[in-house]
Amino acid sequence: MNDVLGNAGFSDPDWPEWRTQTVRLIARSIYRERTFDQLPILADALQDAGCDDEAVLTHCRAAKEHVRGCWVVDLAMGVS
Repeated sequence: MNDVLGNAGFSDPDWPEWRTQTVRLIARSIYRERTFDQLPILADALQDAGCDDEAVLTHCRAAKEHVRGCWVVDLAMGVS
């Protein structure tokens, strides 16, 4: 999966439900402060919101360098 382009086969019908205030605040903080090492915390918040999508959760927990434009962070903030 590409960090910026995302997963081409991913659809997001549940994102409005998963995009809780907590998820949005964590995603905005990660984006603004460029603290992409905090993506596992975003994964936990997404799970708390009912996310069970393995592509999303695995991406957040992947031990790799993430960058601004990360598709999960953008979707969590409501940016498409």
